Amino acid sequence: MRPLVELARLVLPVACPGCDAPDERWCAGCAALLAGPDGPRRVEAHVPRLDRLDGVPPLPVWAVARYEGPVRGVVVAWKDRGRADLDGLLVPVARAAAAALAPALAGAAGVRRLLVVPAPSSAAARRERARDHLGPLAAAVAAAVGGVPAPVLRRDRRARDQVGLGARARGRNAVVRVHPHAWRRALRAPAGPGPPVCLLLDDVVTTGATLAAAERALEAAGADVLGALVLAATPAPGERRPRPGTARDGARGSARGSARGSARGSARGAARGAA
Repeated sequence: MRPLVELARLVLPVACPGCDAPDERWCAGCAALLAGPDGPRRVEAHVPRLDRLDGVPPLPVWAVARYEGPVRGVVVAWKDRGRADLDGLLVPVARAAAAALAPALAGAAGVRRLLVVPAPSSAAARRERARDHLGPLAAAVAAAVGGVPAPVLRRDRRARDQVGLGARARGRNAVVRVHPHAWRRALRAPAGPGPPVCLLLDDVVTTGATLAAAERALEAAGADVLGALVLAATPAPGERRPRPGTARDGARGSARGSARGSARGSARGAARGAA
C-alpha cells in the first residue's frame, strides 16, 4: 500500500494549504489554529452590516478562528480550490465548536424545533464547486446541537459570489430568500409548539451582509434566529487580538436572557446575551 501512496504523491503532489508543508493534507500546526482551547469567540461587534439600527443588539456571531494567515489558506483551498478532502479537518472543527455552544442554544430553543441553516452560495459558485460545501458542516453542527440541517435559503439568481466585493457591493449583492418547498420540508421535523429557531452557519464572515440578509429572510418566514456560527472572521482593520470569549460565557448569558421577556424575546435575548 505504501508504494501506491508514494506513486500518488508523485503524480498528484499534496501540500498543507495553510503553510505549504509537503506531503501533508494539513499539518498539525495549521490544524491547531482551527481548534483553539477556548472555543468559538464572539465577533459581531466587528461586523458592521449586522447593526440593525433599530435598537436591537446585533445577531450574535461565534467564530472558530481569525480569517488570516494559514487559516485563510485552509478555508480558501477547501472552499474554492477543490480541496474537498479538507472536510476531514473542518467538519470535526465545526462539530466541536457547535458542541461548545449546545447548552446555550438548548436553553434558548427550549422544546422548539432547532434548524441549522447554512448560508446560501450563488448559483455560479455552486456550479464551479460542483458541491454544497457547507452541507457536511451543517449536518455535523446539527447533530452536535440536537437540531436539523435545513438548507432553506437561496440567493437571487443574479447574485455574484461575494469574494472580492467591497462592503457596499456585498450589501447590494446579498439578496436572500427562503425557498418555500425547502422550508415546508424543514418544518416537518418533530418539535414542540412555537415557531422554529435557527442557527445560521457560514464559512467566513466579513461585513456580515449575507448573515444580515439571511436573518431578515428567516424572520420574515416566522422563525427566531439565535445567532450564527462561522469557521473564520475577517479581523477588523487595526483590530487587536482580544481575549476570546468562551462557550461557558455563552451559557451564562443564555440563562440570563432566557429569564427575560416573551417566548420570542427570550430566545433572541438568550443568544444575544451570550457575551
